[in-house]
Amino acid sequence: MAQYKPPLRDDLAGYTPYGAPQLDVEVCLNVNENPFPPSSALARALAENVATAAVRMNRYPDRDFPELRRALANYLERESGVRLPVESIWAANGSNEVMAHVMHAFGGPGRTALTFPPTYSMYPEYARESFTDLVSVPRLDDFTVDMGASLAAIAELRPSVVLLASPNNPTGTSIDLDDVARIARSVAGVQGVLVVDEAYAEFRREGVPSALELLADHTNVIVTRTMSKAFAMAGARVGYAAAHAAVVDALRVVRLPYHLSTITQAVAMTALEFADELQNDVALLREQRDDLAQALVARGLTVVPSDANFCFFGSFPDRHQVWQGLLDRGVLIRETGPQDWLRVSVGTPEENARFIAALDEVLALLQSDGKGNGGSG
Repeated sequence: MAQYKPPLRDDLAGYTPYGAPQLDVEVCLNVNENPFPPSSALARALAENVATAAVRMNRYPDRDFPELRRALANYLERESGVRLPVESIWAANGSNEVMAHVMHAFGGPGRTALTFPPTYSMYPEYARESFTDLVSVPRLDDFTVDMGASLAAIAELRPSVVLLASPNNPTGTSIDLDDVARIARSVAGVQGVLVVDEAYAEFRREGVPSALELLADHTNVIVTRTMSKAFAMAGARVGYAAAHAAVVDALRVVRLPYHLSTITQAVAMTALEFADELQNDVALLREQRDDLAQALVARGLTVVPSDANFCFFGSFPDRHQVWQGLLDRGVLIRETGPQDWLRVSVGTPEENARFIAALDEVLALLQSDGKGNGGSG
């Protein structure tokens, strides 16, 4: 029988699905997960609340989930000191779906989105799926945003959506809040929206503010967050956004009916009840990130200052050789961004120690072969 070829859209020909390697290894540090599973108390609460929600599974979930939105607003006030009304909060199945809502509402045929690579690798896919033209303004050599080039591009291209990750993935860099405000004003001048992707916001260093502080004075700013990282709920698939109520109303227009399940809402509400407990793990991960960065620098590598739960380090003449050497020793990290750089998620103290021990072996082997790294402390 001849191989079946479905009538795929022409613009999707040759594409492969997004995804990082999912391999059975002892130390998995490649997708920026929180390495600490739910506590026994949280796990019990999840089980109880899901069981309670399960008796209503014959009914559709609340389409607009005001209870969850109110709980998210309360959390953001505690976390960032910014009070928002429930009408300014939206949620979906991961921040990916929130971004899809944004692109379907404000992108589309004949419209342009602007990004700042190296950055999150899903942004081109959001643009492609919404038939939005994508234009990139490369970051500077230190991975900061080129403000002059960015403002010029906004004025020239008049993008309807600007996607700015801060802290940025894969580099971990944050952008100064004054610069975010400058970009927001420039985007407002061309009737566009600025999305500040804060998936890793809870891991930012002391004194680094959230773009939530801009919402009161910049009605075109959308701040996106996730419960996958700081809340250790990657398996629950919950993301959310904070924005002007009119922006949220626009996102509601393009959402699928009943997109956030009853179970998902129950899980998210339960996790928010344990926010203070989960923040203790976040504080430990911040400390571990800084220790990991120091360990990498001590080995002659360059490490980009990170406000996230990962370290971006290099440089290597052949990063794949380093990646494979680590994998051979049971440690999985990520090949992403520029070709001579690698990214490692912050794991438990034990996992971080395993990573450093494996890296020492790989670097020593490369040094003996005359293929040492090209980094500098």
